[in-house]
Amino acid sequence: MARTVWKGALSLGLVNVPVGLYTATQDKSIHLNQFETGTSDRIRYKKVNERTGSEVEARDISKGFNIGGGEFVILTDEELASAEPEKSRLIDITDFVELGEIDPLCYRATYYLAPEGEAANKAYALLRQVMQEAKKVAIGTLVMRNKEYLVAIRPGDEVLLLQTMYFPDEIQTPAKALPDLPGNVALSDREISMAKLLVETMESDWDPQKYEDTHRKKVEALVEEKRLGHDIIEHSTDETAPVRVVDLMEALSASIKATSGRSPAAKKAPAKKPSTAKATPIGKARKAATPAAKAKPARQKAS
Repeated sequence: MARTVWKGALSLGLVNVPVGLYTATQDKSIHLNQFETGTSDRIRYKKVNERTGSEVEARDISKGFNIGGGEFVILTDEELASAEPEKSRLIDITDFVELGEIDPLCYRATYYLAPEGEAANKAYALLRQVMQEAKKVAIGTLVMRNKEYLVAIRPGDEVLLLQTMYFPDEIQTPAKALPDLPGNVALSDREISMAKLLVETMESDWDPQKYEDTHRKKVEALVEEKRLGHDIIEHSTDETAPVRVVDLMEALSASIKATSGRSPAAKKAPAKKPSTAKATPIGKARKAATPAAKAKPARQKAS
């Protein structure tokens, strides 16, 4: 059963709706442990004094703010605690805005916001339906894990979605992030027309099932092959080949020819997944007998 990461109430004027916050996404990136080569010894990170090289215990570590010029202002845990936002179990809605007015760059993470308790169901359903019909997004603040978040709450097909947001001063402007960004570029009508035609030939309905993390799949397959004691065939990749600069019109024409054969049905059909050897899920794989000569590199026991 899903566990809440936060419990409280959605506050709208004098109406409080008991709600819980649930994680809506899952990071499936590959995470690897580190070992000293040729051994089964894990590599660990320690906090050390950069002057003496000695390890320092957590209780003996203070926090400091860099004010520049090699100077720091040291702050105690008590002083930092005095600046923490006031703990609250309310998501205080302050505004309703149009979804299209919010730049997607503002969003951090997405959560499900669900009613807590049978008594909250009616008020929750009413709020979600009204927001759907009005096509509005609620803006408010949330205090979670001693941090204050700006949040946007929008109605989904089955549940309200809460998205934490960056504050305006946390978002860099293109001019600041990319100081060498080119200015206005002159484009001919023919270039614009051909680019539009290329976009049209590649139009498709959104189908998230068409896409997958191919790198993660390949690493999982490698792990399974080594678990079974199989040899891994190395493939060299050459990333040093220079990118050939081609004429824009020539590239547009070639791209249109390459995609013009798509039929509407083909464009909407999910992309065919590349065939790969079926691999047993790593967490559920049965322990397989491996040749003694290959067992050592295949698995290492963490110390």
